[in-house]
Amino acid sequence: MRYIRPVASPLPPPSPLSSLSPLHDDWSTRHSVLTTARRTAALVNALAGDSPDPGEVADVLRAYGENDPVDLTPRDLAGMREAAALLREVFAAESADAAAHALNRLLGAHTGPLRLTSHRGAAPWHPHLDHDDDAPWPQWFLASSCMALTVLVWDRQRPPGRVCASGGCRNVFIARGSGPERRYCSRRCATRERVAAHRRRG
Repeated sequence: MRYIRPVASPLPPPSPLSSLSPLHDDWSTRHSVLTTARRTAALVNALAGDSPDPGEVADVLRAYGENDPVDLTPRDLAGMREAAALLREVFAAESADAAAHALNRLLGAHTGPLRLTSHRGAAPWHPHLDHDDDAPWPQWFLASSCMALTVLVWDRQRPPGRVCASGGCRNVFIARGSGPERRYCSRRCATRERVAAHRRRG
């Protein structure tokens, strides 16, 4: 199983007189903390319910940089669903303290020691919390998600995301920056709630 798109050859060292190469920039964009956190939210949503669609889950993984073939067994899906249920608690946290406590429980019970990997020279060095580069999908999903959400709590000192406030929606989403607090996962949910509130007042 590959967690990143392999490159044709090991990355050259950056020139001391220039910024990182476009290849480094592309990898960093696809695997940034924020992108990984957004992938976490998308997977938590795709894995919700009793019978998640394996094709939808695989599509999310591809959209966030996984190479084909993305072969998910029933056991993989079951394990990823369990991981998604655990991660949902972080999204439901109402404060940075609550999110941090939830993440500490997950980090203590489900991740390995912090390590750096280059996937045998196929990527720039980057941190992992799963036990090895060939960890199964559920372990990788939970560990990489914990890493990204932990950094967001550290960086922003607030919960990294939310559960949509629309009554008929259970989707989670990543909160953005330091602007006004976002309550809904999408404009559609926000519009639906505004219309419903207007009708109640009428």
